[in-house]
Amino acid sequence: MAGTETMARVLSLAFLAALATAVHAAADGAAPPRLALGDHLPALKGDLLTGKPGVLPDLAAGQAALVILGFSYDSRFQVEAWAEQFRARYRGKTDITLFEVPMMGSAARLGRWFIDSGMRKNTPPELHNRVMTVYGGNGDWKARVGYSNQDDAYLVLIDRQGIVRWLAHGPVSDARLQELSAVVDSLPRTPPDQR
Repeated sequence: MAGTETMARVLSLAFLAALATAVHAAADGAAPPRLALGDHLPALKGDLLTGKPGVLPDLAAGQAALVILGFSYDSRFQVEAWAEQFRARYRGKTDITLFEVPMMGSAARLGRWFIDSGMRKNTPPELHNRVMTVYGGNGDWKARVGYSNQDDAYLVLIDRQGIVRWLAHGPVSDARLQELSAVVDSLPRTPPDQR
């Protein structure tokens, strides 16, 4: 009987240990919270079309930046439309920039060279340092931006400190562009230490 009790205790402890491990793993795999105004943009790591690694918001240090994420091939239409309008409006401004971020699934890593080469070929060379491809980690970023439509562009405006100031997704429109511009234009134009 003592051997049976000991075996039952060992099995119970093993079960509890396995359960605790499973709960811990599930907690580690929990989706990050959705971005909100006032949050600091979490590190988004990828590779610029120049071939150099990049991390946002570090790449935009000292500038306000519109970060436009696309999660599907067809999302490029909305991403490009937003980028075109934003660049036209803020062309020549040195304290405002834009990053297009194609979010590729982990499986796309196999075709990475071909994908990046195609994007380099179809993107003007002066914009290669403003397009950053990300391979993997899509689930976390989908949670952060409130992903709901694979073909939407997901937009995050950050200030010069990397703080989220505006969020949106979907196609560009005059009303949404005016809303974005109002926020951009309200941001301080010079760093606090230069006032």
